[in-house]
Amino acid sequence: MILEQLIGNLIQGLVLGAIYGMATMGLSLIFGVLRVVNVGHGAFIMVGAFIAWWLFSALGVIPILAIPVALVIGLALGFIFYYSVLRRLIKAPELASLLATFSIGVLLEETAKLIFGSEFRGYNWAVGKITLPMTVLPMTKLYACLGSVLIAVLLYIWFNKTRAGTAMRSVVEDSEGAKVCGVNVEGVYAMSFALGIGLTVVSGVLLTMFIPVGINPYMGGPYTLKAFVIAVLGGLASPYGAFFGGLVFGLIENGSYTLFAFLPGVEPFALTRFFSCMMLLVILLIRPTGLLRAK
Repeated sequence: MILEQLIGNLIQGLVLGAIYGMATMGLSLIFGVLRVVNVGHGAFIMVGAFIAWWLFSALGVIPILAIPVALVIGLALGFIFYYSVLRRLIKAPELASLLATFSIGVLLEETAKLIFGSEFRGYNWAVGKITLPMTVLPMTKLYACLGSVLIAVLLYIWFNKTRAGTAMRSVVEDSEGAKVCGVNVEGVYAMSFALGIGLTVVSGVLLTMFIPVGINPYMGGPYTLKAFVIAVLGGLASPYGAFFGGLVFGLIENGSYTLFAFLPGVEPFALTRFFSCMMLLVILLIRPTGLLRAK
């Protein structure tokens, strides 16, 4: 019985891990290019969640079709916040950018609260399910997983097969050398931040396809913590490592939740969050650059 439940939860964790990985790719991309730690990361996930909820509830637009809308809005927010705030802080001490991204996150949360209120929201998009021997997998979760994998593949192709992607990789390697070679470093910084935010907002849409409830202005905090753990797992500045780190984290989170549920006198959800923090501390102590080599 325990083994069957564990295998079922690991399957669910693998699907959720793909979404976690997708949600962390934007964080790793921004850090890899700009060396800026976006502590307001979860607030942008929240924006994507509200986009999916509002389009479905108010206009009847299915969440899959909300993905391009979320990407456009995320790119726009990224360019706006870069040129209005982050542009001035690229060469500033790290604490300045930390405070700036924290403030951006608070601004987004309070704006969402002002517009939508603070109550929890959700939606019900039922499109069938797949019954497996160990678990039942709703099609919405499968769509979210496939969407995450597709976006990760497209991002890989964009990085390695386009001039813009090559320019971004050159800036990561040596910004001064790239500038000498004619690369618009300022434009690459702006594009990197906008793309990172766009991916993060899209991940909010995908996350609601897996967990379509609990949407509220302050939902992003736990996902920020998870994103940092996954980013360290994947190698800090590696978007691809972040995706695979998300898969690993999803397996560990769901597997540990199943095992913790059989321990008497403990609350498995809270213990799982504590376990995530301990993972982050242990990994940083053993391998500060992450489990996978950053690229």
